[in-house]
Amino acid sequence: MFNLKCRDKKRVSVRLNIVLGVLSLVLFSSCKDEVLPKPSGYLRLDYPVAEYAHFENQCPFAFEMNSKAIIKGEKDCGFTITYPKMKATIYLTYKPVNNNINKLLRDAQKLTFEHVIKADDILEQPYLNEQTKVYGMFYQVNGNAATNSQFYVTDSTKHFLTGSVYFYAKPNYDSIMPAASYIKNDMQRLMETLEWK
Repeated sequence: MFNLKCRDKKRVSVRLNIVLGVLSLVLFSSCKDEVLPKPSGYLRLDYPVAEYAHFENQCPFAFEMNSKAIIKGEKDCGFTITYPKMKATIYLTYKPVNNNINKLLRDAQKLTFEHVIKADDILEQPYLNEQTKVYGMFYQVNGNAATNSQFYVTDSTKHFLTGSVYFYAKPNYDSIMPAASYIKNDMQRLMETLEWK
């Protein structure tokens, strides 16, 4: 009988050692950091510092533009300034003034305020340069509108130029905001350096 009790004690001791070993293994292996899902976010987009170059051709105006952008002439002194890496284009449209300044101003303002439906806010910034006789308005359209920046400039007697930027992507202001801000600065530079011939 004594041998059975001794065997039982050994079995209990072996079982206890196994249970303690498994328990230790579970406890020490579960001490890792808890895995949590990461929140969604957007890419951080950094663009090079803009360098500007003077642009002039046979049209009745000249301006400075980003040297990294690609400019193409269209008919009647209209231009497209393309930013391939940002998938964006600035469209410039020129119209001569022939006693129709009020109509040209209404059309430019109407084009901007057509985006009121999708825009959160439209900020207007008047522009006046008495020396070069360039007068106009710059519009910043905040929200998921098709265009984020527009402007018009005129000398009020001979020349009228409008500009607007469009992205080749679904309008999601949060995701295109870095590119929209970069191009907005380029558009303001174009507007501020514009000179009539």
